[in-house]
Amino acid sequence: MHTTIVHVHVKPERIDAFIEACRLNHEASIHESGNRRFDVLHSSDDPCRFVLYEAYATAAGAAAHKNTEHYQQWRDTVADMMASPRQGVPYQGLFPKG
Repeated sequence: MHTTIVHVHVKPERIDAFIEACRLNHEASIHESGNRRFDVLHSSDDPCRFVLYEAYATAAGAAAHKNTEHYQQWRDTVADMMASPRQGVPYQGLFPKG
């Protein structure tokens, strides 16, 4: 399983709009072929911090996500909402398998 954990720091005045953009991206992403999880997490300690947990069965599936219309719409919509550039860190999922 191929996963990416994306750390996002959002401008305080854009939190609600960011959450809505992520909801739309999440709802489309979970229907992609090969998607295993697409979680949007909101920090309990800092309302401006979010984590996106993306898991795909294959590297090709993870790469294909970046070419979807909904991802590109999300990327363009949230670009000016971030207080700093988002940081995506790739991981190889061990458990659960596949």
